Amino acid sequence: MRILLFTGKGGVGKTTLAAATAARSAERGEKVLAVSTDPAHSLGDAFGAALTGEPREVELRSDPGSGRLARLHAAEVQTLGLLDEAWTELREHLRTMLLGAGISELDAAELTLLPGVEDLLALAEVHRLAESGLWDTVIVDCGPTAETLRLLALPESLSGYLERLFPTHRRMVRGLLAGVAGSENVDRWDAVADALGRLADRLRALRSMLLSTGTGVRLVLTPEAVVAAETRRTLTALALQQIKVDGLVVNRLVPHPGSARGEAANWMRTRRKEQDEVLAAMRAATELPLRTVLHRAAEPVGAAALLELGDELYATDDPLPGGASAPAMELGGGGRSLDSEYTLRLALPLHDDAEVDLARIGDELAITVDGRRRLIALPAVLRRCTVIGAVAGDDGLVVSFRPDPEQWMR
Repeated sequence: MRILLFTGKGGVGKTTLAAATAARSAERGEKVLAVSTDPAHSLGDAFGAALTGEPREVELRSDPGSGRLARLHAAEVQTLGLLDEAWTELREHLRTMLLGAGISELDAAELTLLPGVEDLLALAEVHRLAESGLWDTVIVDCGPTAETLRLLALPESLSGYLERLFPTHRRMVRGLLAGVAGSENVDRWDAVADALGRLADRLRALRSMLLSTGTGVRLVLTPEAVVAAETRRTLTALALQQIKVDGLVVNRLVPHPGSARGEAANWMRTRRKEQDEVLAAMRAATELPLRTVLHRAAEPVGAAALLELGDELYATDDPLPGGASAPAMELGGGGRSLDSEYTLRLALPLHDDAEVDLARIGDELAITVDGRRRLIALPAVLRRCTVIGAVAGDDGLVVSFRPDPEQWMR
């Protein structure tokens, strides 16, 4: 099973390229599901077909004269329906628990309107469809980068909150809830514990899916300096979450005017020169595969246009190469004395003006890059050390540690 998530700054053409990739993969003989989690659904528009939350078959004819059909399925996740089905039960359990803790009914109702729950349910629906085993490949048309980064961070962040509020051990949770409500309400609180346990299991499954070797993100951009800068920040943010990026697609590259003359040709020549400079900067900033797509006069809509776009984009290559690896974390240094020094290298793709901040929180290292924060569980030996410095370089971020005298000899 391969899962590929397409995202990029709004308006760069990520939906069209996701649809073209799905069409190309299906034309090669794979069983493909294209699914949209973008609240502003346009995947159906790209295919020229009406889509709903249930996958439907989309026919692609690669050669009208051959009679050969390549088929794929497509769907647009309807988060409102999922919210009504999946969230109502848990919200009622949480509301009951909050009321039992002495929180007013109005406050309880407000507290259970969890921000991001619709995004979480959309991701859970992708996981459900992928786990069905009906398809070899699932291609996800995600929302713009800001929404996608929030979506991909939800399983881990919510798991952390849930673990702090309600520890994993079932008896601890039940004891906590029963203590709040009184022994006469133990059965009711057991129901809450069961619902929370199911939520925790779902969050773990979603996180496992995102970190799987078969899952990757493909970033779509246009050759503009502002868009490229956001893409570089997105690469860093995804690396912080340990989510793999398998490549970049640069869309709407102006064709070379060749030897043509005139005002239009001069404009194209100037614009293409600017775009080539952006491309060169992107290639220098990352070693990820980078593909380009020429700007088309007509919008590619429908099976024939998507297959033509897929041919230009991938030629004879597999649209979904495997083998992408997560950003590395490597421990170095060593020693037993208080003067020993350890290093932790984090392979983060930091751009030149990245703002990096480090903080130690218990047994975790909080890394904030450009306002995005991640907690990294430290290896056992570093938990007894203090941070003494950090250096950002071409190979990522190297954090230095030295033994803490108060804990080292214990």
